Amino acid sequence: MAVSSDSMLQKVFAKSPTFDSNKKVLGKSVGISGGVISCNERKLKSEDKIAVKASAEAGLKGLKSYEVNLDLGFDVVAERELREKGFLGVRKTKLVCTIGPACCSLEDLERLAMGGMNVARLNMCHNTREWHRDVIRKVKKLNEEKGFFVSVMIDTEGSLIHVVDHGAPSSIKAEEGSVWVFTATKFEGSRPFTVQANYEGFSEGIMVGDELVIDGGMAKFEVVERMGNDLRCKCTDPGLFLPRAKLSFWRDGKLSYHGLPTLSIKDWADVDFGVSEGVDFIALSFVNDANSVKNLKNYLSAKSSKSIRVLAKIETLESLQKLEEIVEASDGIMVARGDLGVEVPLELIPTVQEDVTRLCRQLNKPVIIASQLLESMVECPTPTRAEVADVSEAVRQYADALMLSGESAIGLHGQKALSVLQMVSSRMELWSHEENRQGALHNSQLGDTLSDCIAEEICNCAVQMANNLGVDAIFVYTKHGEMASLLSRNRPYPPIFAFTSDNNARMALNLQWGVIPLLVDLSDDMEANISKTIDLIRTKGMIKEGDAVLLVSDLTPTHATSTTFQSIQVKTIV
Repeated sequence: MAVSSDSMLQKVFAKSPTFDSNKKVLGKSVGISGGVISCNERKLKSEDKIAVKASAEAGLKGLKSYEVNLDLGFDVVAERELREKGFLGVRKTKLVCTIGPACCSLEDLERLAMGGMNVARLNMCHNTREWHRDVIRKVKKLNEEKGFFVSVMIDTEGSLIHVVDHGAPSSIKAEEGSVWVFTATKFEGSRPFTVQANYEGFSEGIMVGDELVIDGGMAKFEVVERMGNDLRCKCTDPGLFLPRAKLSFWRDGKLSYHGLPTLSIKDWADVDFGVSEGVDFIALSFVNDANSVKNLKNYLSAKSSKSIRVLAKIETLESLQKLEEIVEASDGIMVARGDLGVEVPLELIPTVQEDVTRLCRQLNKPVIIASQLLESMVECPTPTRAEVADVSEAVRQYADALMLSGESAIGLHGQKALSVLQMVSSRMELWSHEENRQGALHNSQLGDTLSDCIAEEICNCAVQMANNLGVDAIFVYTKHGEMASLLSRNRPYPPIFAFTSDNNARMALNLQWGVIPLLVDLSDDMEANISKTIDLIRTKGMIKEGDAVLLVSDLTPTHATSTTFQSIQVKTIV
């Protein structure tokens, strides 16, 4: 197959400060400067009018001056990235970091925030609530004092049987042929070749000959004897035995034990802890049906005045069998590939990931791709090329977010791992734009009311207009974030600036692809809102004369009916 070496070198290396590409984005020539795309031919004229009554109006007008408070609460990292890369070069895939012993100091958290961390995840399987409280308050301190905008997520332990103690403070090697005792009996200190499980009934229903799998395949044992509630097991596949390693039992190629209820007594206490600390997201582990998600959401609505979003973790075979109802019930999804790989054949994981990602987009729910993205970087300073390809594929599928687990929590190179995610996602997004590879999506009709259906259609049309016209940014004025989310679902080329006066909505939108959420006092006067926000952005030096923005709103003026407030406007900056 013949390949043009000049074209390939230009596309891949692009070392010179400025070069022209022959690619066209929606019929417009594209220049690339320092990795930033800019449309050189913008056919937007002041006399252009697009009328879509219900309503969509495009009028290119001058903007009147407006006296405003210039404190926009802009995230310092987003602001820096916009200054350096411009509107179309800003990273759209969000980044989630698991916080652990390797990155829990104020200085480490600040470095992660500066490196692009959008959400700090705390795994309630590990450490004490006091430790987690300290981390949450450090994150909030950085947000308040340093201008960051990092949301907080806690992750419940769920129906997980894991090791309390395996006789060593760190990982140990289980050698082939060695015999171990697995017990729920509590004891102080450690005993050689004795493993303490966290759940008293862990051995119920287990038979001699069953296979015990450690952490999805890190090591394997065969049950050779039952001793009351204890199990004597022989190592058949040697490997590392990590602290708090997960245990699963198999029989004839199928799971022979399905674990605890979705939310244990400890999990409910952890949920109350999250409510008291004002977290933004709760990720629910080992979800098997929609009822557990609905129960938690009902509990949170009664318990907390703050709107806490519930994400369902897809990591069991049952969750895949009831996937659509779980996605519909939840506020978002995490594809936990590590635990999912224990129950699903490994060769099916890529297909499952893509199917879940597509369904989440269709149902307008953010999706996080998690587990082992850069696993080698727990110890190594650079990733494998296969890991980079894996990350690139998740970005190509338009996942809303990528998540680091052990890489940041216990790894030696957490900040480097974060920079790899940032670099790869930015480059992959740029390539997709260059190749005009907008993800095709069959837009499911989500709204039940006429007003909701109108909002969906306007967002679909707005993104198509933004891409066709080559505008620099989309501004959306939204009460609770729904319209910003609908715009994000369509994966537009320009970034989405979501202006809201609801801080809960702002924090939730921090997980949505391509959305830069901003907290602003909004009024019923849309022209005032538009003038105010554009002046604020201009004051930051991120918008200039000649730039074009597409404006969408779901705010309802007090004098308007529910079907006349929707609008699309296109404005050039003068």
